[in-house]
Amino acid sequence: MTSARRARGRGHEDAAHDEPDERWAVSYADMVTVLMCLFIVLYAVSVVDETKYDQLKNGLAAAFGQSQVEGGGDLTEGLVIPPELLVDDGVRDVATRAAREVDSLEKMRQDISAALASQGLQDTVDFVIDERGLKVGLVGAETFFADNRADLSEKADRVLDLIGGVLAATGNQISIEGHADHRAAIPPFDSNWELSSGRATKVARFLVERKGIAGTRVQAVGFSDQRPIVAGDSPEDLAANRRVDIVVLSAEDEQVRSLIPGLVQATPQS
Repeated sequence: MTSARRARGRGHEDAAHDEPDERWAVSYADMVTVLMCLFIVLYAVSVVDETKYDQLKNGLAAAFGQSQVEGGGDLTEGLVIPPELLVDDGVRDVATRAAREVDSLEKMRQDISAALASQGLQDTVDFVIDERGLKVGLVGAETFFADNRADLSEKADRVLDLIGGVLAATGNQISIEGHADHRAAIPPFDSNWELSSGRATKVARFLVERKGIAGTRVQAVGFSDQRPIVAGDSPEDLAANRRVDIVVLSAEDEQVRSLIPGLVQATPQS
């Protein structure tokens, strides 16, 4: 009996070994699935969205303190930079802010220039954009004031009316700065301090009282003869130092303002 059962058992084993072994199909299917996933991933990474790639590249550059990256553009457009990174001075895009400030000051300069040109008064002022902001220099004290006087001339009223119309639409602080030449003052002024500050005060009052500019935005300063822009005693030199400047002060911080002169030099003036 035992021998018969063993014979039958061997017969079943031989029959099982004769059947095809399909366990390899499971491994093959797994391999095909993995390869398909691999090719999908390879295809996905081979199709690069250049815009998003540039944004990522520039965002990483900004995070590590670089202001520009080749092929860049706006470093922060379309990207979200964590607030904790923005606290660091090296991360903020100072160059971009400085460029925008220069554009704003240049736009203001063009508006004032166009307003004056419409009345044929474009030669009564000159302009300087520097780290302080936009300086509008009233050219030739005699154009605006009688000799040794602080009262505004009729022409001065026309010029300041046009300038004030542009400044009234801005929110910048304004510094009115009076200067005198080195010659000693004569009555009714005791010194060049009174003369220079008196002229600055008249301009400030015109802008506040006639053009509606808030008094909190305006200051009047007299520098006497302490800040000449040219040296010499010729009539031209004396006239150049006898001046009043209207300075539209930049509201940006010092780090941004320090870049303005370099940007102005690199930008052609229209």
